Amino acid sequence: MTALGVPILMYHEVTPLPHPAFARYTVTARVFARQMRWLAAFNYHPVDMDALLRARLGLGRLPPRAVVITFDDGLQSCVDHAVPVLQQYGFTAVFYLVAGLMGGRTEWLRQELDLELPIMSWGAARRLGADGFQCGAHTLTHPRLAGLEPVRVRRELAEGRQRLEDELGAPVLHLAYPYGSFDAGVRREAEDAGYLTACSTRAGLSAPDDDSLALQRVPIYGGETLLDFAWRVRTARSLPVRVRRSLRAAARRLTGRRGGRT
Repeated sequence: MTALGVPILMYHEVTPLPHPAFARYTVTARVFARQMRWLAAFNYHPVDMDALLRARLGLGRLPPRAVVITFDDGLQSCVDHAVPVLQQYGFTAVFYLVAGLMGGRTEWLRQELDLELPIMSWGAARRLGADGFQCGAHTLTHPRLAGLEPVRVRRELAEGRQRLEDELGAPVLHLAYPYGSFDAGVRREAEDAGYLTACSTRAGLSAPDDDSLALQRVPIYGGETLLDFAWRVRTARSLPVRVRRSLRAAARRLTGRRGGRT
């Protein structure tokens, strides 16, 4: 593991046709394929949360340029458009599932954006596990956990985990907080519910001293270039405006010199 930490990439939707209301959180299938090709070309090695945890506990070593690829919400579009690309490159990934809405639709988006997206079925989730992907928990119904009554938080975390384990027939030890919403009380409930890791939405590379129940991630947004993606993988941040301007100016100068040749 490098001193800079491991990029835990956070995706939501991958589809050829993003819905305008969700475009910020949607990467097109074509762009996703380019991003995975870039990871492969630069010798990144995707690992799952078990491997990351073992390394953090001193029970194993990560490969050079380790990266974790995660998908929140369990959307069917990711099964259709992201999984084939991942399999093409021999990559693994982690899918965080909303246990109470499997096979249904994104009810939380209907309330907030008047938008519903299909969620994968239990059968699809089982096939992911059989194909070597990892399934984690994204609560029972996808609420903002911080500020909820402790009994509701406990139900979302514990019942969500239990339902996943019952349906998938495998331990579920990893969690992603919906909306990245958590506080000290939620973190404590996650630990009590038996989770060993939990991902936040705080932007950053996950260093060796990262809190295992509040892991930083690298948000991947729609509408960004491959250069933006590469910068995020290396820094977890968006490409600075000054760097972008410098690159554009250099490109214009290069184009100008080429155009002036006879």
